[in-house]
Amino acid sequence: VQLQASGGGLVQAGGSLRLSCTASERTFSVHSVGWFRQAPGKEHEFVAAINWWGGDTYEGDSVKGRFTISRDNAKNTVNLQMSSLQPEDTAVYFCAASPNSNGLTDRNTYVYWGQGTLVTVSS
Repeated sequence: VQLQASGGGLVQAGGSLRLSCTASERTFSVHSVGWFRQAPGKEHEFVAAINWWGGDTYEGDSVKGRFTISRDNAKNTVNLQMSSLQPEDTAVYFCAASPNSNGLTDRNTYVYWGQGTLVTVSS
């Protein structure tokens, strides 16, 4: 599964962005998808995940209540709606896919990774 992350950019604090993760393979619809981010000099941080049928979603503590993950399997797309962005949200955001539905907050669960998209939040 080849993943393409898009939607990153520069936004002011308090603003919103929507990231998208797409794939051309139809099998994407039976993969769980997660978003992780990595800020300069920091480890990968779990952001959000959704299982393959969209019935369960998970958010990291630092983004709960601000970020929402959703998917449209007909369009082979998973979206991450980010609101109330803060400078500490600045990072490269990666989407990843897994054939599993458990352990979705653990980056080791994921088999396929996209190239990342940069989100910069200015104060």
